Amino acid sequence: MTGFQWAVVGVCMALNMIDGFDVMVMAFTASAVSAHWHLSGSELGFLLSAGLFGMAGGSLLLAPWADKLGRRPLVLACLLIAGLGMLASAWSQTAMQLAASRVVTGLGVGGILACSNVIASEYASLRWRSLAVTLQSTGYALGATIGGSIAVWLLAHHGWRSVFLFGGLCTLAVFVIACLALPESLDFLLARRPKKALEKLNALLGRLGLPELSGLPAPVARVGAAKPRGPLQLFSPGLRRPTMLVWLSFFAVMFGFYFVMSWTPKLLAASGLSAEQGVTCGVLLSLGGILGATLLGLLAARFAIHRVLAVFMLVTAALLCFLVGSSGALWVLYALAFLIGIFVNACVAGLYAIAPVVYGSDVRATGMGWGIGVGRIGAIVSPLAAGSLLDAAWSPNQLYVGYGLAFVFAAVIVSLHRIASPSASRTGKDGMAALAAH
Repeated sequence: MTGFQWAVVGVCMALNMIDGFDVMVMAFTASAVSAHWHLSGSELGFLLSAGLFGMAGGSLLLAPWADKLGRRPLVLACLLIAGLGMLASAWSQTAMQLAASRVVTGLGVGGILACSNVIASEYASLRWRSLAVTLQSTGYALGATIGGSIAVWLLAHHGWRSVFLFGGLCTLAVFVIACLALPESLDFLLARRPKKALEKLNALLGRLGLPELSGLPAPVARVGAAKPRGPLQLFSPGLRRPTMLVWLSFFAVMFGFYFVMSWTPKLLAASGLSAEQGVTCGVLLSLGGILGATLLGLLAARFAIHRVLAVFMLVTAALLCFLVGSSGALWVLYALAFLIGIFVNACVAGLYAIAPVVYGSDVRATGMGWGIGVGRIGAIVSPLAAGSLLDAAWSPNQLYVGYGLAFVFAAVIVSLHRIASPSASRTGKDGMAALAAH
């Protein structure tokens, strides 16, 4: 891994920070927005869900275009969409206008997230690929923690509109950074061969410290009937099984993840903690994610990632069973929250690392986008299911045990993947390997 490759991973981390901030921005401003327009509970719930609907749409509808137009153009377009959506949110005059702006913002964020994971994967070496993808996914926790802290200060001093204004300006600043520092994917240039592909490849090879090519490597011959195009490619004979595994694991993990991140402060407060102590546990969940994603990436550099990830999912399920029922001192509860943050965030980061491995470069962004999109559906369903179970008189402890089963199910699904460990495979069907062979 050269410095240029790690720099690309760093840019992808900055892209992921937008997702973390955008998820938190509505949660932090919910009370102020509700008071401003005198919203009912259902109206506020619609606002909270609008961004997630947009993210699902962006992952399902926009991300596949990255396999046709390129990763870089789509990221830049989605950054503009998300930034303008944030700015529009700041000047919304009605709740419906804010909801529409949140959907637009979510569309951009959904497309960004799918492409950032793919670019980080494609620029990493085979050994450090899982670490690179999980490291860039820590941008979510950084965006949620740092951006959330700034949002609290802005909310107290300048009102809720300033929070969205800050988010829009930050997104446009990242757009400028991406224009200057985000390269096109080597895999895309080799697979799709757009206009001036050789010149673009040689420019990237120079930045990687590699010799220039006199011509493009010979394309891989396709045998048999023509492949279906677009999302239908995900159900071609060789991809049907891994696609179903990716979708099921994303749905189950996002279903559990968004329950843990969204409901933990409130449920702990309902179990006897103060509101401030519940919020502290929520912050510790995000902070733990920074360490968790890095730890999983380091282990995946040595062992098959699907096996490491399955263990992390089982540990997450076990820890959830003890969170509310813990009868120890407050610091014990805080330690448990931090540990859960480590493992539950690593579960999401691990899925982001698996999806690019199981798909070829010609369908990688589509596969990643649809996996994340299906996961976002789980994220939308999760808080609704938790609310219904609370209305049905479930205790907080029963909820955590029940949602822990989602991680057990995900562990079973993930363990069915067939992914070799990095130490057992030093070659792969990606841009780096193709160039090395050439």
